[in-house]
Parts: sequence; C-alpha cells; structure tokens
Amino acid sequence: MARYFGYKRPKDTKKALKAIFHYLGFHKWMLALVILLIVISTGANITGTYLLKPIINRYIIPGDAKGLLKALILMGIMYGCGVAATYGYTQLMVHTSQKVIREIRRDLFRHMQKLPVSYFDTHTHGELMSRFTNDVDTVQEALNNSFSLMIQSFLMLTGTITMLLVLSVRLSVVVFLFLALMIAFIRYNSRRSKAYFNRQQECLGDINGFVEEMVAGQKVEKVFNHEAADFEIFCRKNEELRRASTKALTYASMTIPTVVSLSYINYAASACIGGLFAISGIVDLGTLASYLVYVRQSAMPFNQFTQQVNFLLAALSGAERIFEMMDEPMEVDEGTIKLTNVHISEDDRMAPCEDYTGDFAWTCPDGRLIPLKGDVRFDHVTFGYTPKKTILKDISLYAKPGQKIAFVGSTGAGKTTIIQLINRFYDVTDGRITYDGLDVRDIKKDDLRRSLSMVIQDTHLFSGTIADNIRYGRLDATDEDVEAAAKVANADSFIRRLPDGYQTVLHSDGGNLSQGQRQLLSIARAAISRPPVLILDEATSSIDTRTERLIEKGMDALMNNRTVFVIAHRLSTVRNSKAILVLEQGEIIERGSHDELVGAKGRYYKLYTGQFELE
Repeated sequence: MARYFGYKRPKDTKKALKAIFHYLGFHKWMLALVILLIVISTGANITGTYLLKPIINRYIIPGDAKGLLKALILMGIMYGCGVAATYGYTQLMVHTSQKVIREIRRDLFRHMQKLPVSYFDTHTHGELMSRFTNDVDTVQEALNNSFSLMIQSFLMLTGTITMLLVLSVRLSVVVFLFLALMIAFIRYNSRRSKAYFNRQQECLGDINGFVEEMVAGQKVEKVFNHEAADFEIFCRKNEELRRASTKALTYASMTIPTVVSLSYINYAASACIGGLFAISGIVDLGTLASYLVYVRQSAMPFNQFTQQVNFLLAALSGAERIFEMMDEPMEVDEGTIKLTNVHISEDDRMAPCEDYTGDFAWTCPDGRLIPLKGDVRFDHVTFGYTPKKTILKDISLYAKPGQKIAFVGSTGAGKTTIIQLINRFYDVTDGRITYDGLDVRDIKKDDLRRSLSMVIQDTHLFSGTIADNIRYGRLDATDEDVEAAAKVANADSFIRRLPDGYQTVLHSDGGNLSQGQRQLLSIARAAISRPPVLILDEATSSIDTRTERLIEKGMDALMNNRTVFVIAHRLSTVRNSKAILVLEQGEIIERGSHDELVGAKGRYYKLYTGQFELE
C-alpha cells in the first residue's frame, strides 16, 4: 500500500530535530549501540558483495576448491554477523523508541495539565487530541522504522556508490545516469501525489464530519424524514473522496514499479557494457560479477532513503505541533499562601495536622494561620477576556460565610465570568477579589481551588465506578463518606436500584444514566468535599421540579455555614438567597433579596412575573 506523504512540512526543521534529539539524548548509549550494529549489518552486506571479486578471480577460475570452501565459510560467518546485528538493532530500536514516546506522552500530558484555562477555551478538543493521537503516532512510526532505516539506507547507498567507483569508474557513468533519472521521476511524482493526497485528506475529513453529525442527529433526521436527502449528500461526498483517492494512489503506486523498472534497465545496460569491457580486457570477470550485484542492489536503498526522508519530514511536522503545545506558557502562580488541615482545640486554638479534619486554615509565609471561613468579596472588579472588550465593569459585591448569593441575567451578562474569576481561571484586569481578607492572587491556585467546589450544568463523569466518581471530590473519602454524600444529593436511592449499586461501572461520560442522574452524581461529588465555598452553575437545570425540591432540602445541610454562589435561570431556585444580583452587560443593575426586588418592580420583578424572559 502506498504511504501518504501529504503532511505539511515543519516550519522550523532544526527546532523540531533539536527537540526530538533532546529526548533521544536520554538514551544516547543505546542509540550509539544501535548505530554500531547498523554499521556492522551494512558493512557485512557491502563487504560480502565485494568478496565475489577475489572468490571468482582467485578460486573459481583457477579451480581451487579448498580455497573456495574457506572463502565461502568466511563469507557465511560474516553474513551471520550481519544477520545478528540486524536483529539486534531492530529490537533495540523498538524498545528505545517506545521509551522515548512514553516520555513524550508523559511530558505532554503533564504540561497540558498546567496550561491555563484560556488555552483550552481557544483550542478545540479535536485539535488537542490530535497531538496525543495523530502527531504522537507519526513520531512513533518514524522512530520505530525511519530512524534506523534511514541510517542503514544512507550507509548502504554511500557504500554501494563508493564500491561502484572503486570497481569501475567508466561503468559508473551509466549507473549515475539512471540514478539521476530516478531522482527526477521521484521528485516529480512526489509533488503530484502530495497534492492529491492533501485533497484526499480534505475529502476524508469532510465525510467523517458528515457521518459524525448524522450519527449524533439520528433522531432529528428520522423525525424530519431527511434520510433520502442525507444519503444523496453522503453519496456526493463519497464520490469526491473516491476521485481524489484514485488520483492520489495512481501517482503514489507508480513510484516503486517505475524505480524498479529503471533499475532493471540499468542492470541490463551495465551488464551489456560490462560484458564488452570484460571481452576487451578492461575489467576482469570477478570485478564485473561484483559490480553487477552492486548495481542490482543500488536501487533499493535509494528508494528507501527517499521515502524515509519524506516520512521523517512528516514526523518532524507532527513533532513540531507536539512541542509547540509543550512550549505554551504554563499557568502562572505567584501565590505563597497555602491551605492547611488544622485541628481546633477546645479553646479554639488551631494547630496544623496531616489528617483530614474538615477544618482548614490559610498558612501565610510568616507562619500566621487564618481560619478558612469563605468570606468572598469583589472590590471594584473590571475584567475582559481581551483588551478590546470589557465583560465586567466595576463589580463590587460581598458574600459572608453561610450566605447564598444568586446571579440572574441574560446570556453574556457576565454571570459565569464572575465564577471563573473566583476560581482564578482568569485574573482580574482591575480591582481585586479577597477571600477571608486575602487577595486571591496571593493564594496558591491549587490551594484556592481545593477550598472551592463547583457543580456546573454540563456534567462530566469519568470512566470508573459510581463510587469512584463521587470520591473524585475527595480521594481519601471512605465508603461511608461516599454514601453520605449521595444521600445529601438525593442520589442514594437511584444508585441502590442499579444492578451493582455504588460499584456500577460508568462509560462514555455516564451514558447509561439519565441527564438528571448524572447531575445528581455531580452534586454528590461536590458534597463529599464539604468546601467552605460552593458554586452552583445551573446545577439543577437537568432535574425535574420534584427532584429539585428534594435536593434543595439536602443542599441546606451542605450549605450550612458555607458561602454559596448560584447561577440559575429558574428563579424559584434563588428565592431563598440572601442576596440576588441582576446583571446586564457586565454591570449589576439590581441587588437585594427576593422580596425587595419584587417590591422594587424592576427587571427582576418582570422576570419573576413573566413580563421579561432571559435570553
């Protein structure tokens, strides 16, 4: 099957090579051994061919059977060493390349975890996943095969050409003429096939995207009886892919047969001219025999080297994309204040401890311990995702421990942005946010986020058991803690009705559960960590009204003495909030309790009475 060379070439080949060699450098002694074995393997092959000359001239033509036997034994030993070296370097290269790929994947994943949220907001999931799949696979294939094969082909081609010149400079003119023809054909054919392979990849991506849309939208397709029209579109895209693939493979499949045919013609021409030289006494018979074998084997390393150069460039292009991601600046964290488990004595004194107690304190660089209460305040905060567009304009608000603060407003008003700033997914442009009197920028990000728990509308469950997914909120939680959290979230009853209960294995983001059940597990995950600050971003949007009321009763216990931020479109879920903030275009236009806002008969009143709808 023809190999695809339609990848984009690397923008900076030297930089990509330097990055690859950085990882190969960790295994330099193993690679040195691989190169040594390749030299032995190639040397045995080239030397064995040259030995035909003395064997024919010294033993076969004179009829020296004893000398011939010794020469053949020597040749056999030499070829045996070559075979052993070939086996050795292929096995060593496989093991070394897999270690290098493991290290690249490890470092890529570790770096990805430290990238800021803004990076993921500006790159698609498919684009990021292609780094771990397509690009890593391309580099792996190159290290497994291309690295050693290129060295071997280069040494073989260089050695063969050298020996051709050593044996006969006159005959080599014919060989070099045909090699020039091969180079010209391969360059021409590669350019044509590359263009069609690029078109093939575009058509393939188009048809894959269409099929993915149809699979995801099967219900809609059937409801509107759109099967015939969609089938017609698929057939058209499929035909475009067929035409592009046919042209691409037509050119690609010509390369090897054409090169082989030219090598046959080269061999025939060299044999005819060499025969005339032998008759004329210009070359001896042993030289001619050895020379013709070199001519016969010259095409293969040349063809291999050309193909591997193209494939290596494709791998370097993939490596460049991998290392571009690894060069992305990591999330900056200049915080120095840490979160510490503390034990509170009867006289209210705090002492740091290693065990989980449910009580925490902020540890300042000077050793001071500040109790973690959950007092969050915005002081004239201004923020924009880009300098040209401001999202939040001079926002000031406060939430004392145990208070429930609700945000209401149209889509794009800035509700979720406020939540992102509390988590420090982004930092404020102007103003400041304080947490228990501390500027959040002075708190280490990991410790800040450990003090918060969040339930969002788009739930995400991981592969594993239900118990594992709930325990994700606190990894050292016991089975009793898991069940207690599930009861708080009102998830215990449906979990126990499942065949394996808490040990039920979830796949595909909890695809075997309803949306409401997945949301209940997300709430249980937040409940198990018992954070001082709880963020609910449309947390009950996928749950029916009856279940919502039951959850709210359980959430009351969870929210006791805890600061809660709520974003909700259902105004019934925010009625009991201490304060409701109505946002519009990044500004707070109303604030107060439910009764106060209804009495004011402003925007909230219109929302509540149905005179105005959220968009």
